Amino acid sequence: MSEKKRILLIDNEEGLCRMMEAVLLDNGYKVKAYTRSFQAVEEFVPGEWDLVITDIKMPGMDGLEVLQKIKEKQSQIPVIMITAYATVEMSIQALRRGAYDMLTKPFEPEELLYRVKNALTQTELIQENRELKEELAGKFRFENIIGASAGLKEVLEKVAKISIRDTSVLITGESGTGKELIAQAIHYNSPRKGKRFVAINCGALPESILEGELFGYRKGAFTGAKENRQGLLEAADGGTLFLDEVGNLPMNVQKTLLRFLQEQEFMRLGDTRPTKVDVRVLSATNSDLKLAVKNGSFREDLYYRLNVVNIHLPPLRERRTDIPLLAAHFIAIQNCKFGTGVKGLDHDAHLAVSRYDWPGNIRQLKNVIEASMAMESGDQLTLPVISQFIELPAEDFGLAADEGGEGDYGAAMARFEADYLKGLLGRHNWNVEAAAREAGMNMATMYRKMKKYSLRRE
Repeated sequence: MSEKKRILLIDNEEGLCRMMEAVLLDNGYKVKAYTRSFQAVEEFVPGEWDLVITDIKMPGMDGLEVLQKIKEKQSQIPVIMITAYATVEMSIQALRRGAYDMLTKPFEPEELLYRVKNALTQTELIQENRELKEELAGKFRFENIIGASAGLKEVLEKVAKISIRDTSVLITGESGTGKELIAQAIHYNSPRKGKRFVAINCGALPESILEGELFGYRKGAFTGAKENRQGLLEAADGGTLFLDEVGNLPMNVQKTLLRFLQEQEFMRLGDTRPTKVDVRVLSATNSDLKLAVKNGSFREDLYYRLNVVNIHLPPLRERRTDIPLLAAHFIAIQNCKFGTGVKGLDHDAHLAVSRYDWPGNIRQLKNVIEASMAMESGDQLTLPVISQFIELPAEDFGLAADEGGEGDYGAAMARFEADYLKGLLGRHNWNVEAAAREAGMNMATMYRKMKKYSLRRE
């Protein structure tokens, strides 16, 4: 046991109290025993103990009162009650007041240890859950969304305002711009942050499955429905449901969703009574919903229900000043994950990624950085490695003399790469596989670049 678990023991029967103390100490627990309940409660300090074990029948302050007062001081701590008279009524009363377990006298040391282990497992789960929630809340704080461009600042200012208002939000933008990240930021900065954030990609599931996933179904509603199934709307009760690629919703699902947004209730498949839940709906799309409304593939009334507030995420090519910041962020993540020490992008690679249009936006940049770090052998990411994963034609580098060089920088970079590869191939007697291995490229990339620069053996 790496860290001793701390147990507070209260029992006015001194012999039993000392026996339990000895058993727990022998099994690696830190124990403090009291025979006077008033003193135990008075000296109880929240956070100092992982578990309380108390007798019920005690003079002065009985175990139920001890339970109540300790729970007032530290509501999440598990309490095991000991009694020689475990009536149903007493058990119910103890459990209602927050007792974790009841232990009936007489009991063997093994049973005591078994109950203690179970109670402490619950403490660990509660702590892990608390830490996870704190981690999530921290992860989606606005200051942790990477970027300093005017476009991103405008988005975050809008997100900060609407997070606290319980209204529907439609997030628009190209694929890979971070729409789900913004939805999570809205949730974790809203009054609903203590409840679940549930996401579904409406374009990833066939129509026959999507309706059941969203709204649930009753046993026997269709072939294969062998039991009652809770839908994602019910799972998100009290929290937030995020509908990604909402433009792909089929018409029958649009109708049911519209009813929910209007009435806050819906019908499970095969059910005869509506189910009522409290859920905030956020949605996102990379398609033009106005055009979908015009051509009849998306309901106009649903569009206005979802689009109470619109947040548009600019593509990465419109926030180029954020590209180096994002690249540095993804490099730091990979360094932390794999224990590497890549310091960043070298000068040429920095210029290249800053001027590339990134059609796949942030998602593509993240993947390219990860792939490049897997192939790079130095302490900086270089242009020859990065160019294996994205097309970087000479004109995309084109910085003129203001970058400190003479003539066209892009043409100079192209000449450098062509000369580098030609020299590399020459050293390996035009063995393409050997040259690619030394360059850290795959064969397909090497052949593509040979074709690009018309490199062939003379």
